[in-house]
Amino acid sequence: MNEETILRHVALQYNDRKQAEIFFTKILELPLKKTFTLPRELVRDIFGIEEDVLVDVYDNGKTCFEIFITNKSTKYVYEHTCIEIRNKEEFIKRCRKNNIEPMSVKKGEKILLFVKDYAGNLFEVKEKT
Repeated sequence: MNEETILRHVALQYNDRKQAEIFFTKILELPLKKTFTLPRELVRDIFGIEEDVLVDVYDNGKTCFEIFITNKSTKYVYEHTCIEIRNKEEFIKRCRKNNIEPMSVKKGEKILLFVKDYAGNLFEVKEKT
């Protein structure tokens, strides 16, 4: 089989739409491409939750995030999203400018970079080599 698996989007949950906009447009530099409301019936059938939910889609043609705006709470454990950026130092500056402190984690001789967004979603950040 020569099938290729392609990641089409990552869906995350946010309680604060303005914070989502800051993180995805100012820090990750992804434009807001569209907004739609997922109707209650579809939300119930897919996720088992009884509510209409607003979804903002941030997409640059290569990376796409669907951000579900809701007041529901989530418990995070090991989930994280790994992203690749062009310039680690510029990324760190954008984070700090927007009150997000990146985390450097030592793994042997390497230093790994992680960042939590405003909603508590964890991102592993790799610099394109």
